[in-house]
Amino acid sequence: MASPRPSISGPHSLLPDPSSLLPHVVAVALSKKKGSKKSPVPEIILRKNWGILGDAHAGPGIRQVSLLAEESIEKMRSKGLRVGPGDFAENITTSRLDLPALPLGTRLRIGRTALVEITQIGKKCDSPCQIYRAVGDCVMPREGIFAVVVRGGKVSAGDAVKVAGSIGNPSPADSSKPHPPRRVKVAILCASTRSFAGTQEDTSTPTLKALAEECGWQVAETCLLPDDEEKIRLWLLHACDELHADLVLTTGGTGLGPRDFTPEATQAVIERPVPGIPEAMRSLTFPLAPQAILSRAAAGVRGSSLIINLPGSPKAVTECFEAVKQTLAHAVDTIHGRDSHPFTATLQGGCEAKS
Repeated sequence: MASPRPSISGPHSLLPDPSSLLPHVVAVALSKKKGSKKSPVPEIILRKNWGILGDAHAGPGIRQVSLLAEESIEKMRSKGLRVGPGDFAENITTSRLDLPALPLGTRLRIGRTALVEITQIGKKCDSPCQIYRAVGDCVMPREGIFAVVVRGGKVSAGDAVKVAGSIGNPSPADSSKPHPPRRVKVAILCASTRSFAGTQEDTSTPTLKALAEECGWQVAETCLLPDDEEKIRLWLLHACDELHADLVLTTGGTGLGPRDFTPEATQAVIERPVPGIPEAMRSLTFPLAPQAILSRAAAGVRGSSLIINLPGSPKAVTECFEAVKQTLAHAVDTIHGRDSHPFTATLQGGCEAKS
């Protein structure tokens, strides 16, 4: 009688986790002050052209993030050292990827949105570190790599690491394979002191939410705040850097009133302005409402998020949204590095123009 075949299902599967066989993040770490050992943390947040939020080494330059492979650490363990992730002052420890073999300019996609570009391989130490003094060798100066942040995002242990090509040489996976459809993730903010105080009903948020959902988009979060520039700015940072919304739509605070601060808060956080969007809204709605030319609405990109200011009244919100909605799916596609025609964007529910 043949022996029963071993089970390969359930928590005690004999098969390894498939994700462990692919390049992935083993651990992440940061240091609060320079010269101190990096400490493991549950997750880190990468910011474009800056590095890791909260890390003492963050800032402009070519060494914003440091990475080291688990395989390199294993070489030092074979010498008798008890070392692990973070002991070599690396921010991100990876596995199943030959980091030192990657050429300068290689881009790595880490986790859902983060993208880094390799700028330096190895770094000569100013003085022998504790590890070098113990065994006469250290792997970080030879096999550690440094990178700049091209696109921000959260990174934590278990996140996938993928080679995304290099400058002027996109990877075949990125350039030749069609991308699957995806839904646009939307966050909505209403800036209105009176609505926040409860003296006036917020009717603009439900209007804007309905318009987005008509396009098949997912409204992940709505928020009501007073006309306070700092509060608006902090929420925009949350929507872009933590929520990772594709579209961040605001309503209210775009006029000439003494407490209209939404454009200022928006301009404080965007990295690339997109002036054509508010210009189109003003131009196309002017025949309907001549006061549209008084709008100071702004628009721009932060990380992988597109922020757009809309007026405060439901009627004006609808008119301005209708004026630009057919291009928004294409805009989000472009920000994410996807090739799409403005009227056949790959994003589900693209609100394409109808003939």
